[in-house]
Amino acid sequence: MKDVFILGIESSCDETSISIVKNGCVDVYTCVLTQMDTHAEFGGVVPEIASRMHTENITMVLEDVLTNSNISWDMIDAIAVTYAPGLLGSLLVGLEFAKTLALIHNKPLIAVNHIAGHIYANRLVEPIVFPSLGLVISGGHTELILMKGDYDFEVLGSTLDDSIGECFDKVARILGLKYPGGPNVEKYASMGRASYNLPIPMNDDSLNFSYSGLKSYIINLVHNEEQRGNEINKYDLAASFQSVAADELVRKTSLAIDKYNVKNIIVAGGVSANKYIRGELENLAKEKNIHISIPPMKYCTDNATMIAAAAYPLYKQKKFASFDINAKSQDDIY
Repeated sequence: MKDVFILGIESSCDETSISIVKNGCVDVYTCVLTQMDTHAEFGGVVPEIASRMHTENITMVLEDVLTNSNISWDMIDAIAVTYAPGLLGSLLVGLEFAKTLALIHNKPLIAVNHIAGHIYANRLVEPIVFPSLGLVISGGHTELILMKGDYDFEVLGSTLDDSIGECFDKVARILGLKYPGGPNVEKYASMGRASYNLPIPMNDDSLNFSYSGLKSYIINLVHNEEQRGNEINKYDLAASFQSVAADELVRKTSLAIDKYNVKNIIVAGGVSANKYIRGELENLAKEKNIHISIPPMKYCTDNATMIAAAAYPLYKQKKFASFDINAKSQDDIY
């Protein structure tokens, strides 16, 4: 069979990324240009700045990929692009760029959901074995899904309020840590011990998650200690929060494993880059004697490699997008 080369474009937030992937699993070449240092000055991503920087950078990123991949346009079989969810202005830059490339070079256009991209990042490591239990943990999602086949998803449980990634970022602000919040909470936690007694979030037998109560408890704790003139140990509080937050992920995932008798776990999303959480989930897999797949760090955060990988099953099914497709700030893959 002929090799299939898909060019993927990702611009849903503050990374401008383009990649070429062969057969949905081989990273031929990827370029990721981050805006992190720019947005760090503002303590978070500024949507207007993000979309402007995507516009300035995307052509340069494409040139880098084409130059270093040794792949010509006649070898590329399709153009894949993130259309949702994300920052609307940022998404539009990538989507319109992809439409233009597809039109000029007469290539089919494939619209990819960003969360599907995170899930299919695992295919860059090894084949996905069905059925699999997917744990999606990111800045916008905390979900357990049953994956019965390619793009065959059943949501088993999801967050009722804050996602785990959002909670990490808010706790970072409470502790006065710089952007990006999540990695800095992890860094502080590694230098502390879980000495604070924090409440267990969503302590029930459902497969849903809730982190707003834990966040609110930490806000009140810090405020009350400051009012009393007591100093908060930021390292210990970060470690305590991370421990409780991870424990809830592990506990709910364990419940889902037992209930649905699955033998494979897929972990997806930016929060899967957290080494402590990775370790706790790997320990669970050992305890349950099941296989776990977590992408390498470079495929956990936003990148176009995962978008091209997620496009491959759609390419095989000839599920191509029309040129009137629009970007969406929110959209489900389910």
